[in-house]
Amino acid sequence: MPLPFTSRKLAAAVALASAALVSAQASAAGFQVREQSAKTLANAFSNTAAGAEDVSFMAHNPAAIGNIDGSQVAGGVSYIDATFELHDADASNVAGMPYTAGASGEGGESAWVPSFAAKTRLNDQWDLGLAIYSPYGLSTKYDEDWIGRYHAIETELKTIDFQPTLNYRATERLNLAVGLRAQYADATLSNAIDLGSQSGNPALVGNADGMAEVTGDDWGYGYTLGALYQATERTRFGISYRSEIDLTLDGDVEYSADSAAGQMVLAGAQAGGQLQDAGGKADLTTPANLNLGVYHQLTDRLALMANAEWTEWSSFDELVVESEGRELSTTTENWDDTWAFSVGASYALNPQWTLRGGLGIDQTPVPDARHRTPRVPDADRRWASLGATYQPTENLGITAGYLRIFGDDVDMDQDATLTNENASRGNLSGEYEVEADVFALSVDYRF
Repeated sequence: MPLPFTSRKLAAAVALASAALVSAQASAAGFQVREQSAKTLANAFSNTAAGAEDVSFMAHNPAAIGNIDGSQVAGGVSYIDATFELHDADASNVAGMPYTAGASGEGGESAWVPSFAAKTRLNDQWDLGLAIYSPYGLSTKYDEDWIGRYHAIETELKTIDFQPTLNYRATERLNLAVGLRAQYADATLSNAIDLGSQSGNPALVGNADGMAEVTGDDWGYGYTLGALYQATERTRFGISYRSEIDLTLDGDVEYSADSAAGQMVLAGAQAGGQLQDAGGKADLTTPANLNLGVYHQLTDRLALMANAEWTEWSSFDELVVESEGRELSTTTENWDDTWAFSVGASYALNPQWTLRGGLGIDQTPVPDARHRTPRVPDADRRWASLGATYQPTENLGITAGYLRIFGDDVDMDQDATLTNENASRGNLSGEYEVEADVFALSVDYRF
């Protein structure tokens, strides 16, 4: 039977309260988050477009709810432990005077990422669903005295999507779905300021730091489309598209300094009308993506699956922070569109237990070392996953999954000149090590 309205409302409220308190950490390339289902994670995301095993798959392909009889709810959480560490770092100001550091270049953060989904069958042709999840997110944070502090200290992006979905059974084999996406985004960007270089006193270079922090949030709107086609009794194809969403993160720009030397230089700058606290904003586009997949039940126990995902990262061309109509900083990104590919298998050990595994590769959108920054020190990645689903009753499923991400070691080379965007940030180079461990747990219940 369909969920009572009060139950649906309570479930959604609980999911919202949880999601609003958590920062998502991107474990996919760029700042994408794919951890909306423990079942998809346990199969290395090889079943996202065509798997349609429970209602949580709606976040990847909205037509998935057409493959599920009756009503169902699902909730899950993923724990992401990421490492972004800069080795052999070298930094200096635009005049070539070296910066030193008393801290490591480790900027990885851990995070909890929750998700929630529910659907009900309206009649023989229509299904209605709701998914709440985080499709994009990022959290890197370095010590305030690390060598790259003038480029980045904290970078945090949190997004929450609310996706009401309608599915239409066009035929017995074909499901077509559309979903509306209301996306809330909240961001924090901070970095140190070399006030010593601005003071004209060489002895203060790197020793009279200030801090700049930009915060902002916004709502944006988009859509998602999906189709699921049961070609034969054992083979299913899926395709889904998620639109880009344009955001203008409005908030504040604040400046501070902890040391006596920094406070003195900052006070002088502010007296001259510079480095004033004010309103600030930054435009951000979360990119469109396309999923293509196939799911094949090879035997009664063994299922094979494969998925290809395209992401339009070229929409992320630059990050510009403005305040009171003035451009405070620009970071040129020039990211490339990317593909991710994965394959997986599920094996029904018995009616209660299903074992899962998969492998995948994920391209980085960062084109070269000159465009790699400490805020998003991205690299090509490979995945290996395993997991299991326990079905204690016909209606209840519990899934646990683990994903190991192996990133390539990649170079970063931020060059400063008197006329480019790094003039105040300085030179910064080194080699980044990227890796992550992800654990996921979900529960689904069918009415």
